[in-house]
Amino acid sequence: MTDRELDAAGVTDPALREAYHHCRALNARHGRTYFLATRLLPVERRPAVHALYGFARWADDIVDALGTGADTARRDAGLSALQRELDKGLRDGNSTEPVVRAVADTARRYGIDHGHFADFMTAMRSDLVVTDYADYAALRRYMHGSAAVIGLQTLPVLGTVAPREAAAPHAAALGIAFQLTNFLRDVGEDLDRGRVYLPADLLAAHGAHRALLRWCRDTGRRDRRVTAALREFEALTRGVYREAAPGLAMLEPVSRPCVRAAFVLYGGILDAVARDGWSVLHRRAVVPRRRRAVVAADGLVRVATARLRAHGGARRPDVRPLAPCPPVPGEVA
Repeated sequence: MTDRELDAAGVTDPALREAYHHCRALNARHGRTYFLATRLLPVERRPAVHALYGFARWADDIVDALGTGADTARRDAGLSALQRELDKGLRDGNSTEPVVRAVADTARRYGIDHGHFADFMTAMRSDLVVTDYADYAALRRYMHGSAAVIGLQTLPVLGTVAPREAAAPHAAALGIAFQLTNFLRDVGEDLDRGRVYLPADLLAAHGAHRALLRWCRDTGRRDRRVTAALREFEALTRGVYREAAPGLAMLEPVSRPCVRAAFVLYGGILDAVARDGWSVLHRRAVVPRRRRAVVAADGLVRVATARLRAHGGARRPDVRPLAPCPPVPGEVA
């Protein structure tokens, strides 16, 4: 995190500044799409988003990095220690853990509901024991804590021009859409971790099942039943993006380019999966670098336009993206 961002955010305490720097490094290392999109936010809001993402990333790493099976007790102990630090940090602002120090400061500055953090930790703990989901309803209940609350946490940072309670369902849906996209992209990697996020009834509707996924992963072969299930999961995910889209116009204009960029780039992962023939059990689909550059350039144009309008400027900046960037349904340009 640049000193300019921290200065703009009014973060002066040296230890707290270092904590925010740590969160930014986590974001840059693990979340390329989020990190790119965050660069489109006003500088004073970037540290808060890095803190929220950094905390989520840290908890997720505790769940995933120590392996499975015999290490469940160690991961449970790690989450319990993080929970104690989080409770203390949210209560009095103090913590020995940098990501907790930063996220507690962000929660205080923006008045973020502490219940969102409690729901998130509950979802993380469920990942220690739950390895699959019977149906989409069960998966969606899990994603309330693992994804929807991330959207709800960031909403006060982004700001809204509509009542926050009107924007909240769309923010929650966007968090879920992003996670569903990750689930589709990472089917093979998650399977290697012992987890299947594709609902069992969705798989069964196409004659597929967990053992068949494992066979495809191990042999490198394709199966039309699995492909059909993946295609349906992609269609389901696109439906959640449609739930989220109207919320973009409810955000403060200076925040829209950031969220729009994430929306388009994550949607691009679905396009990449389809182009690759739904081969997610064998390799990870990626958005081409040129496409990322196009979206970033379009975002910069929108940032400049929003700032001009905020300062009463009538002239659009003389900047153009490298190529047309598709509109987002429900968005006000």
